Amino acid sequence: MTLNKRFAFFLLLLCQIISAQNDSINKLKEVVVSDANLKKYSNSQSVLKLNDSVINKNEALLTDLLNFNSTIYFKEYGRGMLSTVAFRGTTASQTAVIWNGININSQMNGSTDFNTISGSDYNSISVKAGGGSVLYGSGAVGGTVHLNNDLGFYKRFENNLKLDYGSFNTIGINYKTNISNEKWSAQIGFSKNSSTNDYKYLNQYNWKGEQRWNQNGQYDVITMSANVGYKFNAKNSLKLYSQTSNTDRNTSLLSESETKTRYVNGFNRNLLEYDGDFGKFTTNLKAAYIFENYQYYPNNAINFFTYGKTESMITKADLGYQLSKSTQVNAILDYNRTKGYGSGFGDHIREISSAALLVKQDLSADWKNEFGIRKEFTDNYESPVLFSLGSSYQFSKLYNLKLNLSRNFRIPTFNDLYWEEGGNPDLKPESSYQAEIGNVFTFKNISLTQTFYYMKIKDLLQWVPGNNGIWSPKNTDNVNSYGAETLLSWKKHFGKNYFAANATYAYTISKDEETEKQLFFVPFHKATASVSYSRNNISAYYQFMYNGFVYTTGDNNPKDIVNDYNVSNIGIDYDFKFLDSFKLGFQVLNLFNKAYESLEYRPMPGRNFNMYLTLKF
Repeated sequence: MTLNKRFAFFLLLLCQIISAQNDSINKLKEVVVSDANLKKYSNSQSVLKLNDSVINKNEALLTDLLNFNSTIYFKEYGRGMLSTVAFRGTTASQTAVIWNGININSQMNGSTDFNTISGSDYNSISVKAGGGSVLYGSGAVGGTVHLNNDLGFYKRFENNLKLDYGSFNTIGINYKTNISNEKWSAQIGFSKNSSTNDYKYLNQYNWKGEQRWNQNGQYDVITMSANVGYKFNAKNSLKLYSQTSNTDRNTSLLSESETKTRYVNGFNRNLLEYDGDFGKFTTNLKAAYIFENYQYYPNNAINFFTYGKTESMITKADLGYQLSKSTQVNAILDYNRTKGYGSGFGDHIREISSAALLVKQDLSADWKNEFGIRKEFTDNYESPVLFSLGSSYQFSKLYNLKLNLSRNFRIPTFNDLYWEEGGNPDLKPESSYQAEIGNVFTFKNISLTQTFYYMKIKDLLQWVPGNNGIWSPKNTDNVNSYGAETLLSWKKHFGKNYFAANATYAYTISKDEETEKQLFFVPFHKATASVSYSRNNISAYYQFMYNGFVYTTGDNNPKDIVNDYNVSNIGIDYDFKFLDSFKLGFQVLNLFNKAYESLEYRPMPGRNFNMYLTLKF
């Protein structure tokens, strides 16, 4: 084993940094969270929260942040290109992305492209493992990723500006301002991430012996956001969240002879939310408008494109009642109307209503139980009855036991139902049963979470070729998925020296029930680790990620695989203490210059560099 592998695995076995917990203790200030149910009804499941200190140590796009800090596996079509996930052995459409409590997975294909999202646009990002369809609806099967803009109601005027410049002419700009007092709170943000992305492919040459490089890989992601809240009094508040984004990128070529293509997509999200507290009775009312669209240019030289658009109107009423000191009940009613139109699936409207009942019972400070049930109603498919049942018991300061059982689902998308040609309007939703046991050990500055789970997925949706050669979606396979996840964290300070470490590990088996073969693009092993050190004005860190090999075909042919790989990053910065903070930093990405790819024939860059300037005033 090479020296760098030994070093990386040594760090992995020893510790894990959770920089999110390495903040100095401040006086408690009032912050209104954007997704209250995430904390309220997740006591029996594992939730990993990544705060600003973690987000700022990673590249801007969300793929890099989650790839190096969670158990989620990412499949990238090259740096900055389409990026999809596999969480607990599920498909890309079975991980739901939640924006301030609203499910924002694409209505067209059911998934989210994580390379169109900048992590620095949010105050915190959380990863919840396991089923969550009772709370968040379709797609919350393997887990959920939560993007949160939390509003603080205390006197402040803060500005944060981060400027990045790196290899391949990569430019990053992120600006956020927070203005608030005891009545008003406002956040305004802007981010831009772009790159010519023309990196060389390590050890690859064409038939002429010329160095191959990433051609037609340019990308540009621009996002603007504005969030504002007003407190009428201590028990009533109104909040508005708004975000718009546009991603313009070419698609990297597989070979020099390919036609150059381009893909442009964007979204606009608006959410109005009211919170009321009337003693035992509470209300949370939401109204949202979400627009998404794409344009695909099959030839960059010609102004011709195919397109798709969806417009969703969402209303949601969450009514809570405190039955007793230990028991709270929430009744949730929501209605979603989505209009989709495009060159691929025509013009269609889908209306979905749902009702859910949630019960939270704190029998004591150590024993917490939660229960939920949900049913959806629509003409497009027959929805199963969903449920979630969980319990958490703190046996001692050392040990906490968590149990959870749930049924979850994913509905057919517009592409599945209406694509021309091949759409299938008779599809059934995918459904799954999931059970998990979580063990949380805490000793002084060390925290260890070990979770074991089993999941059975029925009626998996897959696009398969028909007799006439036209691909069409069908409810084909049943899948059994099981495995273990480990989260480890440690922090310590000696005088002015602060140390922190974290590690994650996932062992995943996800097999087709009939063939007993592992699903393709699901690794058996994934591990991450990081360590950080800070003293006075200087801080430094090291990151490591290991992905096991994956099969690329359903028959598990050992010749058709993407090899395992490990990647390391290091970074250092110095705070000149000008204004509130004036940090100058430098990062080396892919430190050991590894040649690797997460998708066949889509090489990722070798060693590259990034420097950044962060101002707070």
